[in-house]
Amino acid sequence: MIAILIILLLIDLVAYKAMMHLLHQSAPFTRNLSKWMYWGISLFFLALIVSVFLSSAGQRDPKTTSRIFLLAGILLALYIPKLFFAVFHLTEDIGKLAALGIHKLSALVTGTETSPDPSAEKISRFKFLTQAGLVLAAIPFLSIIWGMVWGRFRFRISHQKLAFPHLPEAFHGLKIVQISDIHIGSFYGHEKKIKEAFELIRALEADIIVFTGDMVNDLAEELNGWEEILASLQAPMGKYSILGNHDYGDYFRWDSEQDKRNNLQELIRRQEAMGFRMLLNEAVKIEKNGSTLALIGVENWGKPPFAQYGDFRKAHENVKDAPFKILLSHDPTHWDAEILGKTNVDLTLSGHTHGMQFGIETRNIKWSPVQWKYPHWAGLYSENKQYLYVNRGFGYIGYPGRVGMPPEITIIELLKG
Repeated sequence: MIAILIILLLIDLVAYKAMMHLLHQSAPFTRNLSKWMYWGISLFFLALIVSVFLSSAGQRDPKTTSRIFLLAGILLALYIPKLFFAVFHLTEDIGKLAALGIHKLSALVTGTETSPDPSAEKISRFKFLTQAGLVLAAIPFLSIIWGMVWGRFRFRISHQKLAFPHLPEAFHGLKIVQISDIHIGSFYGHEKKIKEAFELIRALEADIIVFTGDMVNDLAEELNGWEEILASLQAPMGKYSILGNHDYGDYFRWDSEQDKRNNLQELIRRQEAMGFRMLLNEAVKIEKNGSTLALIGVENWGKPPFAQYGDFRKAHENVKDAPFKILLSHDPTHWDAEILGKTNVDLTLSGHTHGMQFGIETRNIKWSPVQWKYPHWAGLYSENKQYLYVNRGFGYIGYPGRVGMPPEITIIELLKG
């Protein structure tokens, strides 16, 4: 907390210097009003951080979590633009120093000193950097606010048709809806939005519904009040669920390991009560008209620091002879490490990355900072006739919004061909 406050104060100081630089020719009243407003707002929110941090210590109920996420979003909306502004102003300062240094060095070498300083005009030109920074700072500010107010609820349906020559004929046209990373505790107070999103899912008339992990942020009790809504999702061939890294409660400070285990068991029990068939390093055979496909589910498997609870070998043991195999694995790095080229799994469905809840996706551009960590982070990937689909996530965590990376509901139609 102290480190965060120091960083924010440093950003504030540089951004304040930049603001005063732009207002240096303004009337004293304007400068004083700007100063008091700037520091009044900044210190208010810094004090609010400390207050929320101290009051929520040891508490992780959905209401507290929602309040923390909202504060995080407000801070991002305030300080990311300030950071833009500060960086541009520092660039101006560096440019001025460089121009002045070059002039002084030239004077030293030639032994002459011009007057007035010929570099003064060049130095004054650097002011446009601070001005540009102020204008550009509006972009992240408006984007962050938009993502919080509208972006997190603009659910997008992604349609995928995948053809496999060895898919049993009986499963031609099978429709699978995938949802992932609900983080249900983040949606405190937004029940209406979730009901509307689930209406979209029901309208897809899927044969199978799969959920690929992170039902909660930490606690099983986050499901309080959501049981009926989640139970309303139905599919004629069943709905299946696996665990994600957040479901284990690894990011919560428990009084004992037994409390942590009890929380996990309660989460599993509740999901089963809502109609989900939990696949915990196990597989099921789905039959239709005498044909079979295997649906395999592993517990979370990720590269450190994420835990590796998943055991594909164990899960795969009783479906080795299945002609077609679908794997549910929360973290897409599992596909790279243990599935691709090492197994005969046809299709892997993952989530986990959220697309960082921020990015740019157009017909020709697909970018997010999360790709620097995850080579497979959103959408469909294929290699050597094995497929991976990474769902961008239904919910959110930390920043309560989405910018350029809408929450996703995926429908995959399997075709023989």
